[in-house]
Amino acid sequence: MIDEPLVLGIETSCDETGVGIVRGQTLLVDTVASSVEEHARFGGVVPEVASRAHLEAMVPTIERACREAGVQLRDLDAISVTSGPGLAGALLVGVASAKALALALGKPIYGVNHLASHVAVDIVEHGPLPEPTMAMLVSGGHSSLLLVPDVTNDVRSLGATMDDAAGEAFDKVARVLGLPFPGGPHVDRAAREGNRIAIDFPRGLTTGRDMERHRFDFSFSGLKTAVARWVETRQRAGENVPVADVAASFQEAVVDVLTRKALLACREHDVDHLLIGGGVAANSRLRALAQERCDKAGVTLRVPRPGLCTDNGAMVAALGAQMVAKGREPSDLGLPTDSSMPVTLVQA
Repeated sequence: MIDEPLVLGIETSCDETGVGIVRGQTLLVDTVASSVEEHARFGGVVPEVASRAHLEAMVPTIERACREAGVQLRDLDAISVTSGPGLAGALLVGVASAKALALALGKPIYGVNHLASHVAVDIVEHGPLPEPTMAMLVSGGHSSLLLVPDVTNDVRSLGATMDDAAGEAFDKVARVLGLPFPGGPHVDRAAREGNRIAIDFPRGLTTGRDMERHRFDFSFSGLKTAVARWVETRQRAGENVPVADVAASFQEAVVDVLTRKALLACREHDVDHLLIGGGVAANSRLRALAQERCDKAGVTLRVPRPGLCTDNGAMVAALGAQMVAKGREPSDLGLPTDSSMPVTLVQA
């Protein structure tokens, strides 16, 4: 067991080639090569384009991370890599690269869960996680509520998205409003100039019956459709679409449901710490409303800085460092990728 392990983390689950280096609970460097601009003209991530971009960026990104951290590869105690969930081809690039490093350096390898990594990254920002912690992960592919007694081997799913994840809904609504991809930051920006109670958009899975069957699950497909129909109705009538008001009202509907269910989960499971992670955790209104409701409920809110909310190598390195520090057995060198890896499986 190593108290302050030096771990390099590789993240390639989608369109970001992330390499981070962590020593114990201290982040030394977080380098990212993004291919988002290559996908923007398609209005979404193209898996083949992402895989090729990872191949081209991998070696330069690892070299830059080591250079900026002042670390030699031979100094590492372990390699950590996202083995799922994510895009199959993109994951393969990262895992193959990590295996090559581990084999060449004679270092242990840890294949870790992308979602658990989003929880672990807050350790390098705000210190050790209380056990248990309630975690809400909101991104382009996932909206999940997790009870986390131990981020290295005990993550329990309380609820998840049933259709469109929150980030996916942001992208689709942005397209309806004529805003650029990725939609999240642009909707957030437009919403700041709008009235968030101008339009009463639906709150999915919050009625009495839904709360009985899907208490901690999320659904944003109906909300996305409601926004599209509202906009289409205005356009057919030849009326201007108040983009800022639509963006603000849509965003409020999303963050209202997210924070309401997260605080309910904290109360029912007697947990007094809520961690929010994933790309949508960078949303300014989600952060503000979560803080407001946590303060009223006596719950401590933990949210990493925006740069650590989106996909990055630091989060993978952070989870890997926790694995080493707690004496978890490394993964086999033949570890597979799993594009649909369940969140309850922390390590491959």
